Parts: sequence; C-alpha cells; structure tokens
Amino acid sequence: MIAGLAATVVVSVLEAVNLLGGPWFTSFPSIVAFMIGMEGNLAVGWIAHILMGTLVLGSLFGILCPRLPTDTWATKGIAFAVGAFVLLMTGIFLFGDPSVFAGSDGFGTIAWLLITNVVFGLVMGNVYGGLVDREKRAAKAMAAGTIPAH
Repeated sequence: MIAGLAATVVVSVLEAVNLLGGPWFTSFPSIVAFMIGMEGNLAVGWIAHILMGTLVLGSLFGILCPRLPTDTWATKGIAFAVGAFVLLMTGIFLFGDPSVFAGSDGFGTIAWLLITNVVFGLVMGNVYGGLVDREKRAAKAMAAGTIPAH
C-alpha cells in the first residue's frame, strides 16, 4: 500500500497540474465522481482516487506482483497499471456513461488516462521493488548475524 500511495501522490500532482493549468483533459477524479453519481463533486472524486490508488491498487499489486510475467519491478508495475486501465475503460463503457469522453477532448482524455496509469505503474513498481529489495537485504544480513548500517 505504501507503493500505491507513492504512485497516487505522483499521479495526483499530474492531475492537479492538468486541472489548474488547463484543464486540457477530463481529470480522473472528475470521471470517478461522474461514475459514482456525484458529477461535478471533485472532492468525492479526489477521495475516491486516493483510496483506490492506495488501498485497492496498492494491495492488489502486492498480491499480483510475483505472478506478473515481466522481469523488472518497473515493467511489472506498468503491466499491472495497463491492466487496470483496461478494466477502467471496460467499466466506464459497460457500466458508466461513455459520453464522458464526448466532445473535443474525447481521445485526449483516454490517452491522458493511459499515460497517467503508466506513470502510476512505473512509480508503484519502483517503490515496491525498492521496499522488497530492502527487506531482502535486511533478512540476509540478519541471517548472517550482521546488522545493516542503514
């Protein structure tokens, strides 16, 4: 969940820049608020965004990471995040309202969501990998009867 929180913070900064500088694309918190049935309530969208990124995606990544078919932590994170993107798009088109992508920023919003999901996966994979590697080093040092310096 720590890796999910770190990745959510990075993506939230990107979303904040999008909202404050543009908005160039429909933001993920806006889409989430729309899907929940509270269109226009960005506070609910931000809360749901943070909870989903930290609790749901962070926990799922911890469970699924060893089973993902790539070799590096970053690519495992990206593969996971692209899979989450596919599920998000499927959910929006099956259960939500695809008209959220209508208008001048339709394809741009889909591309923005894909890019932010890739960034999310990259950060989450690297943070998770760093934490796992640190734990392995500490366990190895404890088994050898030494104490790590840091």
